[in-house]
Amino acid sequence: MRTARTRSARTAGALAVAALLALSATACGSDDTPSSAASKAGDVVSSATAKAGEVVASATAAASSKMAEVKDGVNAKGDVKAGDTKTDGDRSVADITATNSTDKTADYTVTVNFKDKGGNLLDAVVMSIDGVEAGKSKSGTVRSNRDLGGDATAEVGQALRH
Repeated sequence: MRTARTRSARTAGALAVAALLALSATACGSDDTPSSAASKAGDVVSSATAKAGEVVASATAAASSKMAEVKDGVNAKGDVKAGDTKTDGDRSVADITATNSTDKTADYTVTVNFKDKGGNLLDAVVMSIDGVEAGKSKSGTVRSNRDLGGDATAEVGQALRH
């Protein structure tokens, strides 16, 4: 979860500046000292960082739980590719393509990890691509659970063929 904390810390940085300015302004004319205002700003940053980390941890746990529900799944990560990530409204989206390398129609359950430019995990989503005919490809679109700020990339974390 270190990557989520790193991203959360950067995201919380802007909140820290805003909180420090707001608290400094309210300190004028009150009993608050600059160090007291800075301490309060630090508390705001810690809270924002913890909440952002919790969101990523929750998405990751939900994805793991859905993948665990797949019965008789076979590792098929090599059969699945993520396309370019785009923004659709306030969400990040990407086309995911499964190419069935077997001689029978198969379903795919895929965990897609959305990461920032630094490789930090921002979100995890599970999707299904059902009814992929033998030797053929089929695509689906995955959508992030929340606004990721527009600079996310999608990558296949895990893929099961069943």
